[in-house]
Amino acid sequence: MSASTFSGFSPSLVKFLTQLRRNNNREWFQENKHRYESVVLEPALQFISAMDEHLARFAPHFVAIPKRMGGSLMRVYRDTRFSKDKTPYKTNVGIQFRHELGRDVHAPGYYFHIDPDQIFLGVGMWHPASDALARIRDAIVDNPGAWKRARGHKAFRARFELSGESLARPPRGYDKDHPCIEDLKRKDFIAVMTLTHAQIRDRSVVRNVAGLYKSATPFMRFLCKANDVQF
Repeated sequence: MSASTFSGFSPSLVKFLTQLRRNNNREWFQENKHRYESVVLEPALQFISAMDEHLARFAPHFVAIPKRMGGSLMRVYRDTRFSKDKTPYKTNVGIQFRHELGRDVHAPGYYFHIDPDQIFLGVGMWHPASDALARIRDAIVDNPGAWKRARGHKAFRARFELSGESLARPPRGYDKDHPCIEDLKRKDFIAVMTLTHAQIRDRSVVRNVAGLYKSATPFMRFLCKANDVQF
């Protein structure tokens, strides 16, 4: 499927998510499952499919998998086993284009999020495993110039803002006076930017999102190199 076959997300998608937030129970969802499939699931899978050819051009080791389960689209069903919140369904659309070697949401990836309150793109590594986090920190220490160029690349900086959690103190084993100490404190190496509802309804949403992801290439390349995977 090419980008030209996806003409944007319908307002019905956000309307459904808003209603699901108010009626987050199995009975309501089962009664409205046909709506979920037509206004949320199918458009999301079409968007994922359309992104594939764009990723192949600028990030060929990241994959777009348009599957109901086990692909780029995150499950609508919440894992409530260890949560005080027992509502059964997520009230957002979450899409992640992971590295081909990635197994979960903590791998390098490009993220797309829609909920009734906000729409945003994310790039990078969210809550990376301790060994991956150490490799990123070591890469910053070994080549702070390369990190500063990746983080400060003009096109990237104009669109994305570094985000995520950080330690209160310098991580053990790292110089507290290192010029990049604030970055070494990071527990997440992610950057985000917001979109409007009008932008995701636009017929060119696939091409536009791909262009925004592409602007993060220096940042993503640094993270991949630090973890010894191909970009």
